Amino acid sequence: MDLLTKILHQATKHRVKVLNSYAKTGEALQDQQLRYILDRSKNTAYLAPFRLGQQCSYEQFALSVPVVEYEALAPYIERMLRGEKNVLSPYSVTWMAKSSGTSNDRSKYIPVPKIYLKQNHYKAGSDVVWSYLAENPDSRLFASKGFVLGGSHAPTYEGSGIRTGDVSAILVQNMPSIGEWIRVPSKEILLMGNWEEKLEKLIPVIAKADVGSISGVPSWLLMVIKRVLDYTGAKSVAEIWNNIEVFFHGGISFDPYRAEYGSIMGKEIFYRETYNASEGFFALQDESQDPGMLLLLDHAVFYEFWPLDAYNRGDERAIVPLSGVKRGSPYAMIITTIGGLYRYIIGDVVEFTSIYPHKIKIVGRTKSYINAFGEELMVHNADKAIERACAETGAKVSEYTVAPIVLAEEGRGYHRWLIEFYTQPDSPEQFADILDKTLREINSDYDAKRFNDYTLLPLKMSIVPNGTFHNWLHSKGKLGGQHKVPRLSNNTDILNALLEVVEKRAST
Repeated sequence: MDLLTKILHQATKHRVKVLNSYAKTGEALQDQQLRYILDRSKNTAYLAPFRLGQQCSYEQFALSVPVVEYEALAPYIERMLRGEKNVLSPYSVTWMAKSSGTSNDRSKYIPVPKIYLKQNHYKAGSDVVWSYLAENPDSRLFASKGFVLGGSHAPTYEGSGIRTGDVSAILVQNMPSIGEWIRVPSKEILLMGNWEEKLEKLIPVIAKADVGSISGVPSWLLMVIKRVLDYTGAKSVAEIWNNIEVFFHGGISFDPYRAEYGSIMGKEIFYRETYNASEGFFALQDESQDPGMLLLLDHAVFYEFWPLDAYNRGDERAIVPLSGVKRGSPYAMIITTIGGLYRYIIGDVVEFTSIYPHKIKIVGRTKSYINAFGEELMVHNADKAIERACAETGAKVSEYTVAPIVLAEEGRGYHRWLIEFYTQPDSPEQFADILDKTLREINSDYDAKRFNDYTLLPLKMSIVPNGTFHNWLHSKGKLGGQHKVPRLSNNTDILNALLEVVEKRAST
């Protein structure tokens, strides 16, 4: 075993002991996080009008401070971008994480003071390593390099002194110098703004590196790995990186990509999911055999959970802290952080797979689902259906999106699926039929609306040419390792934009 990994194995013991204690101490830790955040932030321009006392309880906090989405914070963010201090955060803010979502064209900026980098992002990143090493005592993780695929950052915002960029770029920019030693590629390449130019520099470097771990969004990383295979002529990843042992993935569901990774890897490796967003690092998979992610409870974040049915009704009385959650129920997640977000609806929908310890899975987005006919289709339903259809047909999916088509005169409609494949199914009709049957099996609301085609007709699937989704992202200036394609929409805006890409390509 290499010396550094051996040293780190010894260092894991205390932190893993803390993580393992969450089952008993989690709710108390959350109370401490709320008190810690409010004690330091209560005099900011945002919180000061609520007059939160020295010993403010959760009940007082919930009654006083409103639940908000980004639009409510936008004026405060603008003040910070112009250089005003003590607006949302009491700490100096020189970096803003620029959101990577594609559901709307307006960028969102999330304050990232250095204290939050330290107490949340870097601390959680270390916990990912500690929990992995604890489960794998024979690991040689640091005998080789870690390949990280991230985003880029932009120039200073309008001369205010604040810089903006993807949160991954902010992490790389501010990472201690040891990061440059254990990571590949270099900071200079990793932070390049032009995606295609970055790939030209990146591919030769990582093709000859000794890579033991990979980290990034599954869809983008798969594209890069395929380019490395083409560049080297290798048949599998293991031929290039024979020390590869783990993939730390996040951002989107891994399920649609699992089969393709298995086919190109060339050896068995570990896959560990992480929940790391612009707003914070919230959970990690601490056991390979348990897909649930451990909610991180002492990382300068206080969590609340809004039952999804109550969220859709706008009933804030149903919001609960950690002590009130139930296993298996979908919740819109609300966060309060030392970084300057207070009762902020992050947009993710989670379910608890375990209570004591609290483990979650991401099942969708508050604005990325389909309920045009009462079917309540969530992203995790669609991902599971894709995974099963691929397994049964041998197909491999690159990207997909779904939207409802309403037939107003009939009072019915159907779901239109656009799918881009790495490997197409021999029978697209069979693939579509498996999608539909799987959704009926795992989603009772979908099944009820499909009964006798009463409300919802069978789905329609269209295979789009390779590169369609890439070209659409390119047209929006969204190329790069942190950008994601919205899977589900309640309108046809994204669907139509993608079909325009297909039509333009066909006409040239």
